[in-house]
Amino acid sequence: MRQFTAGIWMLVLGYMLSQFYRAFLAVLSTDLRAELGAAPGDLAISSGVWFVAFALMQIPVGGWLDRNGPRKTASDMMFVTAAGAVVFAIATAPWHLHVAMALIGIGCAPALMGAYYIFAHDFPKRDFGTLAGTFVAAGALGNLLSATPLVSVSEAIGWRSTLWLMVGITLAVAIGERLVVRDPARLDNAHPIGRLSDILRIRALWFVLPLFAVNYGVSAAIRGLWAGPYLEDVFVASPQTVGHATLLMGITMILGNYFAGPLVGWIGSVRRTILIGAAATLAVTVTLWLLPDNSMPLSILLLALIGLSGASYVLLIAHGRAFLPPHLVGRGITFLNMLSIGGTGILQFGSRPIYQWTLANGGPIAAYSTVFLSFSIPLAIGLALYFLTPEAPND
Repeated sequence: MRQFTAGIWMLVLGYMLSQFYRAFLAVLSTDLRAELGAAPGDLAISSGVWFVAFALMQIPVGGWLDRNGPRKTASDMMFVTAAGAVVFAIATAPWHLHVAMALIGIGCAPALMGAYYIFAHDFPKRDFGTLAGTFVAAGALGNLLSATPLVSVSEAIGWRSTLWLMVGITLAVAIGERLVVRDPARLDNAHPIGRLSDILRIRALWFVLPLFAVNYGVSAAIRGLWAGPYLEDVFVASPQTVGHATLLMGITMILGNYFAGPLVGWIGSVRRTILIGAAATLAVTVTLWLLPDNSMPLSILLLALIGLSGASYVLLIAHGRAFLPPHLVGRGITFLNMLSIGGTGILQFGSRPIYQWTLANGGPIAAYSTVFLSFSIPLAIGLALYFLTPEAPND
């Protein structure tokens, strides 16, 4: 963290907001169901909209980072996030939440990539994984704030007042990013203009991409959407218990990201570390599929383990970044992020009809068990294909 400048720390605050907004629906699910009639299926749409909007913005964000730099890109888009929070605060129907989450997803699109762009241009390749993991671990505090602290604030002042508070914080971060973030030096004219087709021609990335599209999606979908309703419907957990469980999951996500870099050094390979982490995530989701109602302590423990083992995202993007030439860094890392976030959105959208159909035919326990199975299958496919990918060139 000693390498983090004031500008990087301001980007950390922006990423904290991104983490908060992608995960807070699970904690507010009871209030949104009671006041707006937003059922878990509605929240699945809202959460999926966030991820799809976020993903679709990655291609233009990559061009803006290369052309305008992270300072202007991150700051301008954070104002869009604030607009989405305003829409959420005044929502009166479930579809208003869809609109709000779309705007928030658009605005959060460069929150992580702005910092990764700086790391990729201003630091050696071998440091990227450690810097990326440290940044994500610090920013994942926003995940913690969307758990028990959010429950406490929401109970004290109401969920609408809480959202208005978030509007003010988001605007402050947008202004701060414009003031203190410093762009890296621009590439000279000797470097060619990067295109998406150039990225797709990099054969080393081909078998990284499928796992990229599903790995983060599993932990993000469960933490941000299904954890709260699952514990409420299967174990009749209180809002406080849901808050504590999602807080624990957030803590393990931070620990996983923070220790991802050192773990690579201990294991000796980015690729092998990713294989171990993805296999562990798969083992946990399969256990939740098979034992969805065994006991609430076991389920909370398994959710926490998903947070811990699901930290392979930062290593996957470090693995992919290692194959990118300098002129493709901006577009390349945002393209990789698009696949990851887009896959998360697809998993969220797909989990809704699976949940609703199984709920109607088998009840809540069967519904959540099948949702966990629906996450396990694509993760198993992505893991199998990842075995074919080469080691990173700096390993």
